[in-house]
Amino acid sequence: MSTTVIRQTIDQYLDQLSLERLNFVADFLAYLADKESENATQELLLDIPGFIDSFERGKKDIAEGRVTPWEQLKRKY
Repeated sequence: MSTTVIRQTIDQYLDQLSLERLNFVADFLAYLADKESENATQELLLDIPGFIDSFERGKKDIAEGRVTPWEQLKRKY
């Protein structure tokens, strides 16, 4: 089924829904779009060489208190 046909079918169903159900559909679509974006981001991060090891080291540093308070960070521009 083509994208155009799918969108037309969805529009036909949407025209039949109450405001309450339309809000539910909008929330669900936002959830799906967020998941799609999250999955794409994870794929990009996992493609970075050494990312997983660096991320795990960072989590360990945080857990053990090896952090710099944000107030001590200074911009050099």
